[in-house]
Parts: sequence; C-alpha cells; structure tokens
Amino acid sequence: MLHDPQYRETYEQNLKREFPRIPLYGDSETTFWQWAAWGEALMTLHIGYEQVAPFALVRTDVPDEKVRAAGQSPKCILKSDKDTGRIAIDSETTLTGVPREAWAYLLGNRCAIDWVLDQYKEKKPKDPTIREKFDTYRFVDHKEQVIELLKRVTTVSVETVRIVAAMKASGR
Repeated sequence: MLHDPQYRETYEQNLKREFPRIPLYGDSETTFWQWAAWGEALMTLHIGYEQVAPFALVRTDVPDEKVRAAGQSPKCILKSDKDTGRIAIDSETTLTGVPREAWAYLLGNRCAIDWVLDQYKEKKPKDPTIREKFDTYRFVDHKEQVIELLKRVTTVSVETVRIVAAMKASGR
C-alpha cells in the first residue's frame, strides 16, 4: 500500500515528517488479498532482484581499435539516454532496448538505472595518499557483472511500474 501513487500523493507532506501509517482499503476480503498479492510481488522483486529474469536488452560490441592499439582497456562511459532507450557502457559496448517504463521507476529523484550507473563509475579519491595506495577499482574488472545487474534492474523497474499502475487503476 505504501507504493500506491494516490496514497503517496495524499500523504506527501506527512511522509516527509513522520513514519508512514498503513491505510485500510475497502471492506471486502478480495480487496485485501489483491493488495497483499501486489505487496508480495513487490517484495519478491526487490528483495530477490538477483534471481529475477534479466530483461532482454540488446548488447552491441564494436571494438575500439584506437584504444586496443594503445594496449589500454575501453574507456568507461556509463551514461544513459532515456529518449532512445540506450545505455553506453564503455567505448566499445552499448545496451539498447530499454523500455520507457524502466525510467519511470525512481529511487528518490533519479531512476534505478542511473543510480546503478553512478555507483560503478570510476572516481578518483581527492586525498593523494588514498589515491596512490588504495585506488584499485577498475570498471573493466566488473563490466560483465554490471551489464547483468542492469538487465535485472530493468526487469525490476518495469515490473514495479506495472504493479504500481495496477494499484492506481484499482477502484478502491
């Protein structure tokens, strides 16, 4: 019920100041079990996101000859384009076919896909000692896992948006 768009809109100010309160929708047992099923589906999606079926994104790999000739790894990009449904992973790999619904699922003020991309970007620590001794993260070492995660997060996003739309359409 806490995912219900009407509930979030109605109690928006209260939710910023205090803990959410669970409303009771309808008098019928059928209504209760419908909301319980939606809640179970959301819980299964979000807690078990590692086990959901990966979304069928189209992967395109075009070798970056210039980088390869220099003996380097492809340049990490990790940018998304919502209008074209495209995610640029690095200078060689692109994922396409991301549905519009995937961008509608937000974590705070940004979509889950952008959140994942931001978490895996290579960032240089400001402190020179830390940068010299502990900066060992390289995206290229995790590229395949990130692609798999993006496919699963796309599935979770699309299914969450579908369930929330069904909640909104229910005639409470």
